[in-house]
Amino acid sequence: MSDAAQRLLSENVGRVVLVRLREGRILRGTLKSFDQHLNIVLEDAEALTDSGPEKLGMVIIRGENVVLISPA
Repeated sequence: MSDAAQRLLSENVGRVVLVRLREGRILRGTLKSFDQHLNIVLEDAEALTDSGPEKLGMVIIRGENVVLISPA
């Protein structure tokens, strides 16, 4: 992971982020932590679906599934 990406993620720990996954799902939650492989822990996560948000709670996302991370 580049220094710029690590700095940007570090600045957003504790804030709500959107995470787009490889299979097309979009999750929203509070960024709790991440590592150099882009493994991510989200707290109070929700899957954003056509029928509305689906509550998931705390989730761990394997870095190889992450396509995009954005501040919400």
